[in-house]
Amino acid sequence: MAKYTGPACRQCRREGVKMFLKGDRCFSEKCPITRRGKIPGQHGVARAKMMKEYGLQLREKQKTKRYYGILETQFHNYYEKADAQEGMSGVNLLVMIERRFDNVVYRMGLAESRRDARQLVRHGHFTVNGNNANIPSMLLKVGDEIAIKESKKDLPKIKSLIERSEGKLIPKWIEVDKENAKGKIIAMPQREDIDFDIDEQLIVELYSK
Repeated sequence: MAKYTGPACRQCRREGVKMFLKGDRCFSEKCPITRRGKIPGQHGVARAKMMKEYGLQLREKQKTKRYYGILETQFHNYYEKADAQEGMSGVNLLVMIERRFDNVVYRMGLAESRRDARQLVRHGHFTVNGNNANIPSMLLKVGDEIAIKESKKDLPKIKSLIERSEGKLIPKWIEVDKENAKGKIIAMPQREDIDFDIDEQLIVELYSK
C-alpha cells in the first residue's frame, strides 16, 4: 500500500498553513511554519503568486488530504460516495472523513496527531464495541464505543497519552470517559464541528470538472 514517507512539516509549508501533523512540535518554536513559512523549493514564492482558479481548487484538495492523512485514490472514493448521498457533496465528504477510526482516536485526545493515531490503530491498541479493530479507515457510526485494550493501558506510551488527554477539547459528537480511556460516538459530526479552515466547495468544483 502506498504512503507518504517524506517530512510531515514540508507538507504544512507547501500548503502555507499549520496542519498539526507532528503533535506537540507544531506548538513549539521548532515548527518550520514559524521559522520559515515560505513554500519549499527555489521557485516557491513565484508559484504561489501565479496561482489561478484550478490551482486554488487543487491546493484546497491537497491541503484537506494532507490534514487527514489520506492519499488520492481513497480521497476520491470518499468524494464519489459523498456525491451519491443526499445533501451537499462537500459537507458529506468532510463528515464522512471525520468518522474515520484514526480521526476519532485523535479527536478523543488519545494521540498526538492523526499519523500517531493511525499507527496506534494499526498496532491493535484499540477495540470497537468490544471487538479487536486495526483498520484506520474504518468509518464509525453513532453508538460505536472505542476503548483502549486493557492489556495495552500499562504501556508507557499509552499511559502518557491518557494523562496528556486531560484538558484537550473534545468534539460534542464524541463522549469520552477519560478515567476508563474510552469513548462513544453519540451523534453524527456536523460541518461546524470541523475547526480547520477548509473550503469544501473548491474540492467539489475540482472533482466536478
